[in-house]
Amino acid sequence: MREFYHKRDENIEKGFVFAGAGWRVEFTPAGHIARLGRKPMNSQPTPLLSWREAVHAAMYDATLAELRGRHGTADVSFNYRWEHVTAVVALALRLAELTRADAETAEAAAWLHDICKFSDGERHPIAGAAYARAFLPTTDFPAGKIDAVADAIADHMGLWRDEPLTVLESQVLWDADKLAKIGLTAVFHWTGGSLAGRRPHTLAQLIHRARANDWMPRTVASMHTAPARRAARARLAAYFQLYDALESELSGDDLF
Repeated sequence: MREFYHKRDENIEKGFVFAGAGWRVEFTPAGHIARLGRKPMNSQPTPLLSWREAVHAAMYDATLAELRGRHGTADVSFNYRWEHVTAVVALALRLAELTRADAETAEAAAWLHDICKFSDGERHPIAGAAYARAFLPTTDFPAGKIDAVADAIADHMGLWRDEPLTVLESQVLWDADKLAKIGLTAVFHWTGGSLAGRRPHTLAQLIHRARANDWMPRTVASMHTAPARRAARARLAAYFQLYDALESELSGDDLF
């Protein structure tokens, strides 16, 4: 990976170039594809990047861009997006092991599922899928699995589903992503993310926001895999038990 400078409107932005055997992909700082194409035939071949190192670096760079966009600096006390993505990777790998899903597909999709979250908002699953299709060929990731990675990323939208997904690797990513949004993981991720900025917060505000997440039971009911369904029920109970205990302490109800 090396830096390049990309002209956008009248501004010059610093971005990054990933080059593989026959491929060159330029990304803007926000993670958008600036230019994609084949290198000239007479250019020297470039060794393919290690896919795990490449997706790790690309996702981390995207989290720094998100921090700068949200807070004006990447020097904050808690990188919520990085913590979320690394938790999803761990969960996806464990679910892949338990369900016999393809581990490489699940891992790559987990690393890249939020690569366009800040830059593309609600469209980030579709944008992330396009990113994966352009980016993974510059690495040594198995070419025959790239479409499955992109499809899983495209499928991960939504906090609940009216109809279940049917492809196992998509189910694994969806379940892993949502498991990281409930339970004690969610408590600490969201609290850390809230306190990372400059805006002051009271404990009462943090509790109120946590209690307002009334979508969580629908998320639990939407889980696809048996291990995720079991874990989701336990995590949801632990989430509300924690806030029940906290409010009991703050009010002094635990004195009786």
